[in-house]
Amino acid sequence: QVQLAESGGGLMETGGSLNLSCVYSGGTFSNYGLAWFRQAPGKGRDLVAAITWSGGVLYGADSVKGRFTISRDNAKNMVYLQMNSLKPEDTAVYYCAATQVRLPHYSGTYYSPSLYGSWGQGTQVTVSS
Repeated sequence: QVQLAESGGGLMETGGSLNLSCVYSGGTFSNYGLAWFRQAPGKGRDLVAAITWSGGVLYGADSVKGRFTISRDNAKNMVYLQMNSLKPEDTAVYYCAATQVRLPHYSGTYYSPSLYGSWGQGTQVTVSS
């Protein structure tokens, strides 16, 4: 059974940085595509970034491109989200998710939460203005 656990969230001022981590257990990590989603109060769950089993990367919105970086360490069963130049609109609960479905990094299917069979509990990120 795949389990995911996020850490690294917190309260940060505008312009600051946070590095989110997600540890994976219960399967062969290198076989999985990983993603970070976020959900703000009263809104849906949106893709922030995805990284394929082979290391291809997709960023979910133009607003995070150039500020956020997703990466994975297969030796440590970890996926990371480095967030720089944080803005108040980045405030949300951030979730780590995993999928066994192999798709090219440019596939729009990564945007769909239903692609992912495993989810973490989420970590709160709050950016003050």
